[in-house]
Amino acid sequence: MLKFLKGVVAGSGTGLKDLPYNIGEPYSSAWGSWTHSRGTSKDDGSPVSIFSLSGSNAQDGHLGAGRNGVKRLRTVRHPNILSFLHSTEAETFDGSSTKVTIYIVTEPVMPLSEKIKELGLEGTQRDEYYAWGLHQIAKAVSFLNNDCKLVHGNVCLASVVVTQTLDWKLHAFDVLSEFDGHNEAATGPLLQYEWLVGSQYKPMELSKSDWTAIRKSPPWAIDSWGMGCLIYELFSGTRLGKTEELRNVASIPKSLLPDYQRLLSSVPSRRLNTSKLIENSEYFQNKLVDTIHFMDILNLKDSVEKDTFFRKLPNLAEQLPRQIVLKKLLPMLASALEFGSAAAPALTALLKMASWLSAEDFSAKVLPTVVKLFASNDRAIRVGLLQHVDQYGESLSAQIVDEQVYTHVATGFSDTSAFLRELTLKSMLVLAPKLSQRTISGSLLKYLSKLQVDEEPAIRTNTTILLGNIACYLNEGTRKRVLINAFTVRALRDTFSPARGAGVMALCATSSYYDITEIATRILPNVVVLTIDPDSDVRSKAFQAVDQFLQIVKQYHEKTNAGDTTGSSIGISSVPGNASLLGWAMSSLTLMSKPSEQASQGSINSSAPLASASSDASSAMNTATPALVHVSSATNFSDQAVPASPTSTDGWGELENGIHEEQESDKDGWDDIEPLEEPKPPSALANIQAAQKRPVSQPKPQVPSRPKIPAKVSKDEDEDDDLWGSIAAPAPKTASKFLNMKTAGAAADDDDPWAAIAAPPPTTRAKPLSSGRGRGAKPAAMKLGAQKINRKSSSGI
Repeated sequence: MLKFLKGVVAGSGTGLKDLPYNIGEPYSSAWGSWTHSRGTSKDDGSPVSIFSLSGSNAQDGHLGAGRNGVKRLRTVRHPNILSFLHSTEAETFDGSSTKVTIYIVTEPVMPLSEKIKELGLEGTQRDEYYAWGLHQIAKAVSFLNNDCKLVHGNVCLASVVVTQTLDWKLHAFDVLSEFDGHNEAATGPLLQYEWLVGSQYKPMELSKSDWTAIRKSPPWAIDSWGMGCLIYELFSGTRLGKTEELRNVASIPKSLLPDYQRLLSSVPSRRLNTSKLIENSEYFQNKLVDTIHFMDILNLKDSVEKDTFFRKLPNLAEQLPRQIVLKKLLPMLASALEFGSAAAPALTALLKMASWLSAEDFSAKVLPTVVKLFASNDRAIRVGLLQHVDQYGESLSAQIVDEQVYTHVATGFSDTSAFLRELTLKSMLVLAPKLSQRTISGSLLKYLSKLQVDEEPAIRTNTTILLGNIACYLNEGTRKRVLINAFTVRALRDTFSPARGAGVMALCATSSYYDITEIATRILPNVVVLTIDPDSDVRSKAFQAVDQFLQIVKQYHEKTNAGDTTGSSIGISSVPGNASLLGWAMSSLTLMSKPSEQASQGSINSSAPLASASSDASSAMNTATPALVHVSSATNFSDQAVPASPTSTDGWGELENGIHEEQESDKDGWDDIEPLEEPKPPSALANIQAAQKRPVSQPKPQVPSRPKIPAKVSKDEDEDDDLWGSIAAPAPKTASKFLNMKTAGAAADDDDPWAAIAAPPPTTRAKPLSSGRGRGAKPAAMKLGAQKINRKSSSGI
């Protein structure tokens, strides 16, 4: 038997072997003879509180009261009563004496007196926190007295503990007893163990052991006196030494003083019921109590009340005690959002409160809720998450973004709301760096390819900007395949001038990724065309781009002449325009709601394209109301000689209807472009290029007009001929002739200095208006009135 007991009992530092908890350091204060210690679970290391009570033998009165407290704490459940987890009782032998110890394991709590010192609240914030705590204890006492007909017997500062969320809870149930006023012979723990209650906390009838008066008193009489003692100790900051000190009301708030005096009435029947204290006292009517009470009954509120409350909460939270907001309101708000009882505006309040947390606490308390919210079908929640992605995006790990977040965010790329598509696009500026190459190449670029032909011009512009920013996160093969095609074939040909400007700037910002051949054959020819763009801002950016790329070509030329042929790609880190891409993109993506401010900046300002995109195309690019999502593109561009709309094929194959293309497409939208395909020139240059390709030769006298020369040489012929053959003049076929030997047509060419490059005259002659089609027969004159038509039947009759 002795060996068995020794096996059950462990050392004093580690607790009992059969107790699945580790006992830690004790607190400096606890109720009665109990010891309150910190503890942890042996299974998962979660924190707990462990209360222990020791006695010299099993018949000790302290142990009898302790066993009563264990039984009551296990059976009585209330939100404001300490939560019971586990209990055990063990015997230890020390020589010839026996020691019995009772252990109670509860949720992790801290003595109220120590928590008050730790918080250090003062002034209005202290009074609000005290009011909330007293409100909770009053509800617990009212539950015991009025609902359960139980008497606690020793409500005081030592019998109150505080949870990790700063909730106040009642414990110390050693003398908790049933109240039976009709049975004079009833004996309960209060009658047996009333000697455990300090004399300073006893009302007059209890100190005199007048059980007859106690039975005739209401159930709340003894505990209402205890509530008065708790209020005194709380506001005086000292423990109650003797009953007479309760008359010192200097520290009691004036709004609470009348109720305090009624709680301590000398006549038990006149003492204030704690339920009335909760209902009538104006002291409990403050912002903190009202806010927490609203959150407690959130499910009972309608949508209008919720919306109004959560819109006011961000400003209200700044006025409340910071520790209470972070430890109480923030977890309540996160839980309400996670389970769908909170409205979308609550997300703004959650993120504002979360900004006051440390990085570790933010990752532990807020990020799990945010990640779960991405799966929400509520469009307003999705809009809120995307609008504030810059506040929490950096805290998200690459694995979470790639595996959990992106899948849900990507649905916004194909959303019917232009506002949501725009927000989804802007969020990629934060999320794209955390995506894997497989996700970027296999999914993100497909969506961006479709957004480059979006019906909203501002979305097309921002797509180009985003591509320029995330170019550094693409692998080399993807950059070769995507960037030039996206910027030249689509962006530079867009009918929206800010989109063309964004394409030029994106080319400049990503210039270090192109080799000299791509710059000379694919970039410069497309950018030079924009030097005569109808928009002055586009022209300015085009000239800057031409200068920048020509500088690269010159550097390559100088290196080649010097014999350095180590590589064909030359960086331009010294060019100022390349270093400002990030600032340009951020201002373009985040300041679109302020077109008036951006309009005042010079044309050299890199945010100008999106400023005009915002003012001309969208008045709701950065508003928080999903209803303002229609990005109008009603600006008249009919008078601008610009290339065809980007929604045409442009050599993009199946992306002619790219917006409606299935997401399962094997191509990302930039695969089907011929790398060196010559872009179609603007109509303003068509005649000049056609004339340059037509050989300048003397026409034969017998031919009345020049033959029509095709404006564009086929691709096969270009590849066979010399590089300059398409625009070079052919060698003369005959020797020089005298001027008087030229025909009339040749004389006309000499008179007109532009005849060599002029468009050919029409090959057909104007026909008289009276001539008809067909063989030249005149049409029969129209006859008015009914006409008799002679017809014969098939039988010949």
